[in-house]
Amino acid sequence: MIRILAYLRPYRLVITVALLLTFVELAVELLQPLLMAKIIDDGILQKDLSVVLKWGGIMVGISILAFISGIANSFFASHTSQSFAYDIRKDLFTKIQSFSFSNLQKFDTATLITRMTNDVTQLQNTVFMSLRIAIRAPMLIIFGMIMAFLVNAKLAMMLIVTIPFLILFLVFIMTKARRLFQSVQQKLDSVNGVMRENLSGMRLIKAFVSWRHETQRFFQANEDLKDQTIKSLRLIELTMPVLLLLMNGSIIAILWFGSLDVSSGNVQVGEVVAIINYTTRITGALGVFSWIIMHFSRAKASTDRVIEVFDTEIDLVEANTELKNFPKTAGKITFSHVDFAYPGTNTKVLQDITFSVQPGETVAILGATGSGKTSLFQLIPRLYDVVQGNVLIDDVDVKDRKLKELRKQIGYVPQEALLFTGTIKDNILWGKQDASLEEIMFAAKRAQIHETIEKLPLQYETVIGQKGVNLSGGQKQRISIARALVREPKILLLDDSTSALDLQTEAKLLEELKNYSCTTLIITSKIYTAMATDTILLLEDGKIIASGSHDELIESSPFYQKVYETQFGEEGPQHVNANESI
Repeated sequence: MIRILAYLRPYRLVITVALLLTFVELAVELLQPLLMAKIIDDGILQKDLSVVLKWGGIMVGISILAFISGIANSFFASHTSQSFAYDIRKDLFTKIQSFSFSNLQKFDTATLITRMTNDVTQLQNTVFMSLRIAIRAPMLIIFGMIMAFLVNAKLAMMLIVTIPFLILFLVFIMTKARRLFQSVQQKLDSVNGVMRENLSGMRLIKAFVSWRHETQRFFQANEDLKDQTIKSLRLIELTMPVLLLLMNGSIIAILWFGSLDVSSGNVQVGEVVAIINYTTRITGALGVFSWIIMHFSRAKASTDRVIEVFDTEIDLVEANTELKNFPKTAGKITFSHVDFAYPGTNTKVLQDITFSVQPGETVAILGATGSGKTSLFQLIPRLYDVVQGNVLIDDVDVKDRKLKELRKQIGYVPQEALLFTGTIKDNILWGKQDASLEEIMFAAKRAQIHETIEKLPLQYETVIGQKGVNLSGGQKQRISIARALVREPKILLLDDSTSALDLQTEAKLLEELKNYSCTTLIITSKIYTAMATDTILLLEDGKIIASGSHDELIESSPFYQKVYETQFGEEGPQHVNANESI
């Protein structure tokens, strides 16, 4: 909690002003019962209208002052809470952006969205409520009791008996409510997760006519959230009847003993009215506590969830040794006895991987699903760290390079072509923010997408829907490749990112890449693609079982021969239609 409260330090002056305005409201609220007693005892009972008008006018005046203070307080409280939430949300986003892939495995997307939105909003509302109401309520209880004692200590003793029991009860409720509201936030994560999956996969859901199943999933998650929320709110609602029961009992006792004292002449009527007034205000303040408890309980649960993100240790950091700005990468890649297992698992997905790729070479990586091809790719830009061995770029371990400098010289096209909402130009610029239109068009030409873009009504200004829903799979892949090429990388990693291209388009693309002369690694399942490369690596169960050119492997590798015959038959590739889409 202290770490979160530290975000309020820049707004200490604004908070101080807000608190001063709160104390003005509090002072007015504490003075009014005394003024009311004065009006009753010295004015109404003495039938002196001038006293009534005098003190009544003062009451109206300070009430207007309290009204103005309340409006100003709301302004300052709102400014503080909004700025506080903005700062937390900004730092949360920055922290998540710095997460490694293994860090992201700890939190699914839905919970991160909930923590950055709903949880931060809970904290924002709590700060606002604290500056506006939550601080005034306990102060009103404390000073209300003091003022009641100053008016008449004997009658005020009725409050002393009741208040401690109420405070213990409220502490118990708050402790229990925190755990319940933490569960509510987790249920909200589940609802957001189901919604995100459904909105992302709406086309697939419609294609498989599985909307009933997905609707049921959502209903179940939504019902769990509703049930947990109801359970939590019921506990909070229990506080109000208990508070009213005890406080109304105190009021009855004060009225009973007060009437006896008035009859005996020991107490004035105004004093009884003042104490009843203070008791009523204290009851109202305690009534607000059910609302305060709910907000603070939810805020505590949200604080724990936000702090969990902040406290997550990023396990992929640059070493504190003297990192150097190495010259522009030439493109040599070396794997030396590399073992790799995903964080949190003991199963090695790569074992004793050793190979070397010279600058400008093109290498194809073939293997069955789950053989470790993508895992191998992710080690080159250091998205994960190796368990054992070394990955070197130009004979320098990737761990000894600055991450930013390393990744700027690598063009990575992932297996899933992910485009962002915006124009085609914006998506290609994502690879290099300061690229000129000529550079964008040149990258698009090399990616074999320029002619397609030119045929669109708005050309490069054509707006792409979310995740490129208005483009074909091949178009999305080629725009993704153009995005990687526009940064002029010396190393290009294509993770099965030509799977939706026909053979003719793919052949042109590979020819362009050869002319560009960058070091290119291609994960592919197509022998036609592999045949056009300098070297082919065969992976099976995380191990390199063979490597060499197409001619070498067709003679020496039974695995390669089997894949070759599966795609072309025994008679060879001449019987396959070169325009066929694979």
